[in-house]
Amino acid sequence: MGTSGERQDTAETAETAVRLAVAVKRLQARIREEAGVTSTGLSVAQVSIFTRLVHEGPVTAASLAVAEHVSQQAIAQSLAGLKTGGLVSVQPDPADGRKSLLEVTEAGRALYETILASRDDWLIRAIESAVSPGERLVLDQGIEMLERLGEVELRIDREIRSTAP
Repeated sequence: MGTSGERQDTAETAETAVRLAVAVKRLQARIREEAGVTSTGLSVAQVSIFTRLVHEGPVTAASLAVAEHVSQQAIAQSLAGLKTGGLVSVQPDPADGRKSLLEVTEAGRALYETILASRDDWLIRAIESAVSPGERLVLDQGIEMLERLGEVELRIDREIRSTAP
């Protein structure tokens, strides 16, 4: 049985985890807004797929679904808008004619560069206005911690169990 000190540590860690999740979500939403992503009309899923295509190059819809941890049907729905908007194109796979490869168009790359430039500009200005020069080292340390948290691989049993007999 745990001590009251251990329970307090767990409670404090839980409170910290909630604060972190809320702060990250707020910052993420603000970055999307300031980068102009919200004005593009793209959904969060479409932006995620679009970003992956920019970084990973031509891929199949099936491999994209695996990488995004969604069904192929969900990928197809998200891709429809990206294709219609001229941001993503479909080409035959030269290695396997039965497959198609998805890739970002020139218009898509231009939009992506605009989004990145807006995001970076806002972040630079936000840091300069909200973080004093003396706090920059603390910010760097916080970023390192966030990067470590993002790399943690924990195997949690996510199976939902019914309490019904």
